[in-house]
Amino acid sequence: MFLIVGLGNPKKHYIHTRHNLGFRVVEMVASRLKARPPISSYKSLLTETEYAGKTIILAQPLTYMNRSGLAVKEIVSSYQLDLDKILIIYDDLDLPPGTIRLRKQGGGGGHRGVQSVIEFLNTQEFSRLRIGVGKPPQGLEPSDYVLQPWLEDQDLIEPALVKAADAVLSFVTDGIETAMNNYNRDLSSSD
Repeated sequence: MFLIVGLGNPKKHYIHTRHNLGFRVVEMVASRLKARPPISSYKSLLTETEYAGKTIILAQPLTYMNRSGLAVKEIVSSYQLDLDKILIIYDDLDLPPGTIRLRKQGGGGGHRGVQSVIEFLNTQEFSRLRIGVGKPPQGLEPSDYVLQPWLEDQDLIEPALVKAADAVLSFVTDGIETAMNNYNRDLSSSD
């Protein structure tokens, strides 16, 4: 059983912000797999689906970004999930828009949602998929930048979301190492 968690904020006015890219990838995967509509459970919007003979839990924490770990911990504890079957998806200021990167483990990198997951799980030993949103313009706080509606770079972000959804499915079928080898490159590079 796999757990795919997209980080974001639950209110409608956050839908098209940089901080909600994790939610959008989970929704894209759910649509591709024709998953049932999610229900509210374990402080998340949650649905289970199947892919390549494997069960996947798709989750969008409803705890707001900075408390994401609370929801993740409840799901992991309830389902008794192995850490190597967890993938956390989120926005990353250190990557240029239109790029994605998978990592097998590591710190929070300044991302409060990921830091919350680390704290509640008491480990950094889970995979993550980062989606680049770029640096904020000078004079704009990062927290304000990620919560603004994202109007520019749509030509870069939509292909990145599609590639991220592909990477999620590769993580499930092939494992993190193979997914990293296949998807940790610039979107502009040839396939």
